[in-house]
Amino acid sequence: MVYVRLATGITIAGVVTLVGGTGCVDGFRGSNVQIDLSPGTPVQAHVVGTPAMGELPANSHFTIYAIQQDAMQDRLFEIARFELHRIVDTTSPCFIDVGEHVPHQGLHVSQYATKIGEDTGIADYRNPPSTATEEQKTLMGTAVQRMANVQALGGPAGIKVVTSASTATYPTVSTGCTGPQDQIPAPTCTDDASNQLRLRLCQAAWQADAKLFEGTDRVLTAPLNGVTHGTAVGLNPINMAPVGGAQFFVDNALENIDAYAIYVQADGVDGPGMQFFFGRPTMVTDTSSGTSGSAGTPSGSSS
Repeated sequence: MVYVRLATGITIAGVVTLVGGTGCVDGFRGSNVQIDLSPGTPVQAHVVGTPAMGELPANSHFTIYAIQQDAMQDRLFEIARFELHRIVDTTSPCFIDVGEHVPHQGLHVSQYATKIGEDTGIADYRNPPSTATEEQKTLMGTAVQRMANVQALGGPAGIKVVTSASTATYPTVSTGCTGPQDQIPAPTCTDDASNQLRLRLCQAAWQADAKLFEGTDRVLTAPLNGVTHGTAVGLNPINMAPVGGAQFFVDNALENIDAYAIYVQADGVDGPGMQFFFGRPTMVTDTSSGTSGSAGTPSGSSS
């Protein structure tokens, strides 16, 4: 088994290759590629709206390449594609609640506190009516806290998640609550019919492309759709716990590789795109003994 580690940032740990012996329990003969993306790594833009400063267009992705070099030419071999998203995106039309355990399936999460306020009859959790029960007060207080958590997770200091790459898009979002049945109701539509239509259209989009990422605040490591490979280096703003590190398992054994690179590419465009990171292993791994090489500083950086 081959182990490759890429670390990017102002301080770069480098590239390490590690070839395991025959003692792998699962017998996997491919490679485990691990990357540490710095907190400043640009994320994809929100689903709705134009990219902000430091964001990449929504219709783009990262590609990791292995590079073999000789006197005549460099040969690039694609290892994996990924995207980098904020773990929740309140602008996504399919940032919804799903599952038998939620009170309103298909509800856009941005409207959760509003809907719970309707359910409990509590307009202001700090000043509930005298008729409110303790259960209702708890539900409303929890809803308000959830909204604060969502804003933190999706904000500038929130978690950035390394995900599967997809070129799929969601259906058109309706401007109201009684639009065509092939358009997703606006997020502010919270009636049962709108929630059910939103749920149906979002789940259809997910079934059409299992790689289309949609995160959730309920279980950070279990997105509504798509694959999570890990996160960029940073802190969970809810509890300030450190997060970071992502990995990919690939079929090829990455031996005799001279360098590695990460490029940013526009979806559907030929060519490697714009180089984001480039680095070389600084010591050849002994493939016979399975001992690891040491890390060095790559010749490029992603600062």
